[in-house]
Amino acid sequence: MSAILIVDDEPQMLEILSSYLQKEGYHVFTAENGQAALDYMDTYSIELVILDLMLPDISGEEICREIRKTSRVPLLMLTAKSGEADRVRGLEIGADDYLVKPFSPRELVARVRAILRRSGEYQVLSDIVEMGDLLVSLREKRVTKKGKPIDMTPSEFRLLTTLLRYPGRTWTRDELVEEVLGLDFEGNDRTIDTHVKNVRQKIEDDPRQPELIKTVYGIGYRFDDPSRNRR
Repeated sequence: MSAILIVDDEPQMLEILSSYLQKEGYHVFTAENGQAALDYMDTYSIELVILDLMLPDISGEEICREIRKTSRVPLLMLTAKSGEADRVRGLEIGADDYLVKPFSPRELVARVRAILRRSGEYQVLSDIVEMGDLLVSLREKRVTKKGKPIDMTPSEFRLLTTLLRYPGRTWTRDELVEEVLGLDFEGNDRTIDTHVKNVRQKIEDDPRQPELIKTVYGIGYRFDDPSRNRR
């Protein structure tokens, strides 16, 4: 039974979402402000956070940044802002999905199921992928470069491991959206560009001239193995 934390300053919203998620068998914690949310994260093993951006004490963006300092827990943002720039900003600071108010509680439950399903897909795998100085443990969902650990969000990790499956294969943006964000994702396919940018910042020696994740202009992206290319 997954433990979910809902952070929203509207008591009615907390009650409705809690009711729907509890009916699905989830264990639900609720917080009406940012500090309470961070306290829950420090105390309990939360497996997914549903976070409203508009809170009375600490902004949702700041809470997301604080969570990402120590945790890769999947995070679904709720907001009244529907602009593409707002969605991209949320993804850049570590969100895995983005839902615009008003929305159907059934849609939220579907998003939660999809996020948790994708998050758990790699737990059953035991392979370790090593390319050059990059090492990825699929089972432990751990990435290191030159022996140093790299923190990644669940979406970033899924993107990296998707590309790693077939080095040299070109993935279209639509294919990566389906693999990384799920069939139910309704955002622009350019959202994947934001995730690629974030991953490059973490694994490339020079993100401006990437050697691992290459752009295939007009199509999408591919992962190159530098050691293979030097043979």
